[in-house]
Amino acid sequence: MRRRLIQSTLAVVLVVIAVFGVSLVIVETRTISSTAQERVDLEAVRLASIVDSRLIGTGSVDEDFLREQIRDARYALIRIPGEPVVEVGDKPSGDVLQGRATGEEGETVLVEEPRSSVTREVGRTLLIIGLVALLAVIAAVLLAIRQANRLASPLTDLAETAERLGSGDPRPRHKRYGVPELDRVADVLDSSAERIARMLTAERRLAADASHQLRTPLTALSMRLEEITLTDEPETVKEEATIALSQVERLTDVVDRLLTNSRDPRSGSAVTFELDDVIQQQIAEWRPAYRGEGRAIVSSGKRHLTAVGTPGAVAQVLAALIENSLMHGGGTVALRTRVTGNQAVVEVTDEGPGVPGDLGARIFERAISGRNSTGIGLAVARDLAEADGGRLELLQGRPPVFGLFLSRTQPAKKSTADGGEPTVR
Repeated sequence: MRRRLIQSTLAVVLVVIAVFGVSLVIVETRTISSTAQERVDLEAVRLASIVDSRLIGTGSVDEDFLREQIRDARYALIRIPGEPVVEVGDKPSGDVLQGRATGEEGETVLVEEPRSSVTREVGRTLLIIGLVALLAVIAAVLLAIRQANRLASPLTDLAETAERLGSGDPRPRHKRYGVPELDRVADVLDSSAERIARMLTAERRLAADASHQLRTPLTALSMRLEEITLTDEPETVKEEATIALSQVERLTDVVDRLLTNSRDPRSGSAVTFELDDVIQQQIAEWRPAYRGEGRAIVSSGKRHLTAVGTPGAVAQVLAALIENSLMHGGGTVALRTRVTGNQAVVEVTDEGPGVPGDLGARIFERAISGRNSTGIGLAVARDLAEADGGRLELLQGRPPVFGLFLSRTQPAKKSTADGGEPTVR
């Protein structure tokens, strides 16, 4: 990643230098050439003016006088009507710049200057531009290295944190890097570490409680079973078996109580979240399955509702309801959100035959199903909803309407979609 960041930054800088540098070189070259030509032309005009003044004053122009007037060792050729040609300086060879002027007395002045002076000035300009470009490239490389280290080092650190979580060390690091996106990832990892730590603590507590509370009933049950194996009297066997059954019931009660106590709906995992996000995520996951059955899944109702709970648990409840509609329902499945009192409600309905009348409220009991299925899904969904501080109800049997009730902390904004037609997502 560091190499790619450096290469991409350097490529951008080189492109910018190429575009603007070439343009600057062209402009400066033309400017220097134009300035040199203008300078020679002005020199010719100046000499013509001097010659005019000399002719008017003394009537003659000599070479010694003109040599003192020419600047920068230029070459000048003066032609005066009726007078010999006057040359001043050494005539340059090769490519030259020429400036011509005509005086008021009819004389003509030609000034020449080697073009090599322009070439030298252009070379100096190119050298300056090249040095500036080199400094820009060096600065860009240093900046790219700094940015690459700033981004790559936190990513490496976050990868180590994730690896540490995967290896079973759930301690949060609470380290931030000053980059919003990376800090968001660090927040999520720390939150995950805290949740994993709570889960591990709960599991250890459950194991300790189970070890402590199950030891005595198991010992008693073992003793009763040994008594049964050591006797041949039917009455004794019956008595001991009855006692053993009571011990089994006690064990069942202990296990149920342990599991109930281990499920704490306010253990810190409940947060305020957007219902729309969970609903749209479920619709996106289940849409391919519904499309494969030639059916649709839509959502409607109030938007921007907030609820208090565990987004993962709410998603599991909705997934159980959606799967139930896919397996036992028909037609379009609709998820509609509304508000009642201080609760947000998500209703799941379809166009199928609905829940048989002989099932009714028993639909949430384990092993109760209208068709050949385990009957566990809705029972687990109800347990999840209640453990999360909400509730799951069958609001209507035909057509089937299931309602998931969740607490909310603030009133939702009114939406024109409330009570409108379902919107296909």
